[in-house]
Amino acid sequence: MKSRLRHRPSRSAAAVFRGRIAAMVGAVALLAAVFTGTTATGTATAAGNGARIAAVGGWTCPGAAVPPGYVITMFNRSGCNGAGSWLQQPVRDGIWTCSGSPIVSGYVITDYDRNGCSGIGAWFHRLVRNGIWTCPYSPIPAGYRSTTYDARGCSGLGAWLTIRA
Repeated sequence: MKSRLRHRPSRSAAAVFRGRIAAMVGAVALLAAVFTGTTATGTATAAGNGARIAAVGGWTCPGAAVPPGYVITMFNRSGCNGAGSWLQQPVRDGIWTCSGSPIVSGYVITDYDRNGCSGIGAWFHRLVRNGIWTCPYSPIPAGYRSTTYDARGCSGLGAWLTIRA
């Protein structure tokens, strides 16, 4: 006799599913930040509206706002009781960040690693300067403009040469 009971997925399958959802949410958050012009200043404003904020960065659970001047640099799928946890660190020139991390004012995105940040994807942040190649979704700071395009740049996503306006 065949059982008509549905198979309940294991905890590991559920954790994998939550991790994939977190990855998609992170990518959408990065796109939204780019298209709305949100930077760390925007997240600081949101933090003042009741969102939880990490006092000095460190490991945080989903929903914690990123402090001004900080970025998300690592993801631990098993952290926060399986919901995943994020490592927040001060921004610096030449830092890899997870997809969904804020882009601090004055910084641009110059490279992409689709396997970085535990498979979520990672973006390389650099201080803007004349003649730097930038990835899609990178902000273009005031006083700069994008010119030449190279389809091979940014790990095959394409890149634009950013110069002073």
